Amino acid sequence: MVTKRRKTLILGILSGILCAICVLLYTYGLESQAEAERAEALARYGGEQLEVCVATRDIAAGETLEPSAVETKMWLVDLLPQGAVSSSAEVVGKEVGSPIYAGEVITSKRFEAQSAALDIPAGLAAVSVPAKDVQAVGGSVSPGMKVDVYATGSTSTSLIVSSALVIATSAETEGLSGNSSSWVTLAVEPEKIQELVTAAQTTELYFVIPGADISTNSQAATEEFPKDNASEESDAPSIEESTENEALDSQSNKAAEQNFTEALDGLKDEEA
Repeated sequence: MVTKRRKTLILGILSGILCAICVLLYTYGLESQAEAERAEALARYGGEQLEVCVATRDIAAGETLEPSAVETKMWLVDLLPQGAVSSSAEVVGKEVGSPIYAGEVITSKRFEAQSAALDIPAGLAAVSVPAKDVQAVGGSVSPGMKVDVYATGSTSTSLIVSSALVIATSAETEGLSGNSSSWVTLAVEPEKIQELVTAAQTTELYFVIPGADISTNSQAATEEFPKDNASEESDAPSIEESTENEALDSQSNKAAEQNFTEALDGLKDEEA
């Protein structure tokens, strides 16, 4: 009975070891295949190659880079990103400023401080709101711009904030490729914060970059409108003037009627 149990245990252990070996062989095969494909691509494209540091796994922002998270590989110089790190000694032990993804060539830009204090103008407050590319003028919204923020729902669209200053975007902070963005940080009046946050939770926000001449034209139109009204009001007689004119007309009519009566009486006297 004991012997049978031992045999079963031994078989189980051997099976586990065999499975582990199979997994290791499979992983090694995949790595070998990837290396072969990479070597083939390098041979196909040719060109000068350089040994650079590559991330072996995903590395989060704020994490201290460990030696095990870095390996060196040969890379085509023409395909290397700017600031590529060639020696692991340059970056191991440093704090990562923005995320690094597995298989990515490590660059010095990933270690730049990303937590610098926001430059918020006096009297304003900073607030971040979600912003898809299509809502942020195709991702063209960038720090330093002034934008109008509209909230649109199923039935209406309204202007929430006018000329809000953009002080940060996810595309700039996280080093995303292209103009892709997922949030925008605005500097607005403190009394606008609640309305803006509520609109962000219940509606879709759209960011509009006004043209340089829009505000000028609006002001000009506003200035011209009262001027036209003033000219019309100056041409039209006032109520007091109208009353005086009516009184004068009435007196003239009475005088004319009295003169006509006296003339008629004089003719009657002559005939008599």
